Amino acid sequence: MRVHVGAGATDEEASAIASALAEHLAVEVEVVVGDGEEPAAAATPPEPDYPVDDGKRPGDRERQLRQEVDDILSGGPQKYKDRLPDQGKLFVRDRLNLWFGDPDGDPGDALTFEDGRFANFDDWHPDSPETTDPTESDRIPADGLITGGAEFEGRDIHVMANDFTVKAGSMAAKGVEKFLRMQQRALKNGKPVVYLMDSSGGRIDQQTGFFANREGIGKYYYNHSMLSGRVPQICVLYGPCIAGAAYTPVFADFTIMVEGMSAMAIASPRMVKMVTGEEIEMDDLGGPAVHAKYSGSADLVADDEAHARQLVAELISYLPDVAGEDPPRADPEPPALDPRGTDAVIPDAPNRAYDVTDLIERVVDAESVFELKPEYGPEIVTAFARIDGRPVGIVANQPAERSGAIFPDAAEKAAEFIWTCDAYEIPLLYLCDTPGFMAGSQVEKDAILEKGKKFIYATSAATVPQQTVVVRKAYGAGIYAMGGPAYEPESVLGLPSGEIAIMGPEAAINAVYANELADIEDEDARAEREQELREEYRRDIDVHRMASEVVIDDVIEPSTLREELVNRFDFYADIDKSVPEKKHGTIL
Repeated sequence: MRVHVGAGATDEEASAIASALAEHLAVEVEVVVGDGEEPAAAATPPEPDYPVDDGKRPGDRERQLRQEVDDILSGGPQKYKDRLPDQGKLFVRDRLNLWFGDPDGDPGDALTFEDGRFANFDDWHPDSPETTDPTESDRIPADGLITGGAEFEGRDIHVMANDFTVKAGSMAAKGVEKFLRMQQRALKNGKPVVYLMDSSGGRIDQQTGFFANREGIGKYYYNHSMLSGRVPQICVLYGPCIAGAAYTPVFADFTIMVEGMSAMAIASPRMVKMVTGEEIEMDDLGGPAVHAKYSGSADLVADDEAHARQLVAELISYLPDVAGEDPPRADPEPPALDPRGTDAVIPDAPNRAYDVTDLIERVVDAESVFELKPEYGPEIVTAFARIDGRPVGIVANQPAERSGAIFPDAAEKAAEFIWTCDAYEIPLLYLCDTPGFMAGSQVEKDAILEKGKKFIYATSAATVPQQTVVVRKAYGAGIYAMGGPAYEPESVLGLPSGEIAIMGPEAAINAVYANELADIEDEDARAEREQELREEYRRDIDVHRMASEVVIDDVIEPSTLREELVNRFDFYADIDKSVPEKKHGTIL
């Protein structure tokens, strides 16, 4: 257990706190002072002082059981363990220690408890009366899948981890039973689930009894669906997950792949070649670059195993344990960049590019931005952050990418992010600066209308507190998707650079006045008339006009934007919003 205390604590005070907590809670305690990373003091609980020591100690049965457990914890055949370093990954028990225990400690101590350790014990262990002449290759401890409970960053979570040394982490009947049991318990007790996936899929030579059965592997995805929006599901991929194994990461709320190690695909390269004739490597078929940039199935890509854990630790800090609870707040921090520079970040010309993260960093708490899917649909930024310690979900157009126009991938990314924030009571902040949804034959083929519909639907159906800021351009249906006035956000604020219109001045003038301008033969006169029309149009769409007509709630000084958002998120924190009574909408 790790405890953080104020920066003013002395080493003696830290030691006293560690000792007192260790004795009171009967757990190992580390005390970190201030912003330090290493503990200033640590303590272990004292040995219990029983009133009577009658001299009785563990007997042969317990010693035998301990040996059996140690054998289970050692994993599959040694030859497969020996290959792991060359594959750049940890043995699963070492991975669990990295995540939940002492990396140098006993592999049996990482989890709070483990279920199903003895799965298939009778089929492989020499001490079982059922087993006759087992060989090293027969080893299938825990049926290759570990489930249990653990403490992670001070939170109780459910854990599942594949053991790649047992038949490449493949799934069979007993492991499937353990997986399903863990999911069903998570539904009941409302604690997050972390899947540490490293599986080659179903064990084909043992598929009878678990593949299509009512309580077989297909039930995984039914349970994933029931858990969706109930508790956070986070999946980390540590190897090539093929076929059925690839569905757990895509069903999870958040998926993290590991560079040089992870892959997921509906079929293996060998199967792809058999079916289509295409020859392709696993990384090109379903590696991190594919799913982070093109499919959008990966939220983040980690550099290595330790980085994957760090990313999940940051991610879970924004999430509640279960739907209906408020997400955890943190101590407020000032922004990393001076809010007084907000206006200077935004160019005067509506078509000039800038990086919206420069704006975000002047609004949110320092070092709190946690962006998801940065390479997928980059025209929109989707990120968790904190404003005065409060977790928020940010949906921001990115003018540095194709002027912030909304392309199909960006629309889909934003819709899924909004839907997830709404499920877990995370308020939403929209930062609108977009020329609208992209037009053209290619985006029509890529389903801009369908994916744009999902974006608008998610904004419409969200019941968490929402604040919308018209930063600059709010053109076309872009203002609808980005939480415009018609979508009942708690506030719509405008910066002095803001404009709201069906389309931008150039497009509007071309659409309405093309004939009039074409009839003016003198080029200078035509340019002068065009400039007059442009200025007249911009006066009509200016944010001041929108405020005058009470389309928006206020025009605010950019340097006060953070303060304004702090006050409004606080004020509307407990607002009661609902959608019409119905079974559910028809838009997915």
